[in-house]
Amino acid sequence: MNLTKAKIISNEQISLRYYHMKIAIPDWSVSEVQAGQFFHIRTTDDFSPLLRRPFSIYRINELDNTLEFLYLVKGAGTKRLAERKPNELLDIFGPLGNTFTIPEMSRGLMLVARGVGIATLSALAFAAGKKGVPCFAILSARTKEDILVEKELNEVGIKTFLVNDLDSTSDLANVKVMAEELINSKQVDSIYTCGSKRLSILMKDMAEKHQLFAEIALEENMGCAMGACYACVCDIKEGNEIQTIRICQDGPVLPLKKVVLS
Repeated sequence: MNLTKAKIISNEQISLRYYHMKIAIPDWSVSEVQAGQFFHIRTTDDFSPLLRRPFSIYRINELDNTLEFLYLVKGAGTKRLAERKPNELLDIFGPLGNTFTIPEMSRGLMLVARGVGIATLSALAFAAGKKGVPCFAILSARTKEDILVEKELNEVGIKTFLVNDLDSTSDLANVKVMAEELINSKQVDSIYTCGSKRLSILMKDMAEKHQLFAEIALEENMGCAMGACYACVCDIKEGNEIQTIRICQDGPVLPLKKVVLS
């Protein structure tokens, strides 16, 4: 992991609530970064807000040695980050956390993301594309305008299925039908999810029912991102015991079957 300065290449609003940021890190290779990992970023040059914010990696560009992030502008930290301009330097710490696993000889991956959860899963989708592994993505959001990176995923051969709250297509019953069709047609044998507890519970049940490999990327506010503050804990089940782990140290990617979601 590195504590360093990154140069902001671009930082643009892409919808009403979401921004897309691209950075370059001088004298450092992005080939060290893997899908599923995150960076802990100081959003300003002063101390307001004091704490860094964790941002999952949306895209790793080895050709031009840049990284990309998608983020929801919600609190004080992301509001300040949205004000940052190209050529400014950004204080970053990372890469942190573990990575997604693509099983050997996988027939295909199914990604199920809610809102900005696709920011985390997109890096996995792009990695699968490089390996020649088929990938399908169910993208859920409040409105059609909140659905992210459909075009970018389609451009690299990933088939997307779009659902949203306004037209009621995002209800669990409909998503379940979509997922069942992909599984029963033998197009996927691995499930990955991020961004919604309801969808994660559904995917956990489906993975258990069909005996599929499944992982979840957890999102949590973090104080230190180094395991010292215990601000980002969650429960997992090991055998018959419930254990508490730190997402920054033991995650953010975890076996879906182990995570206690209820």
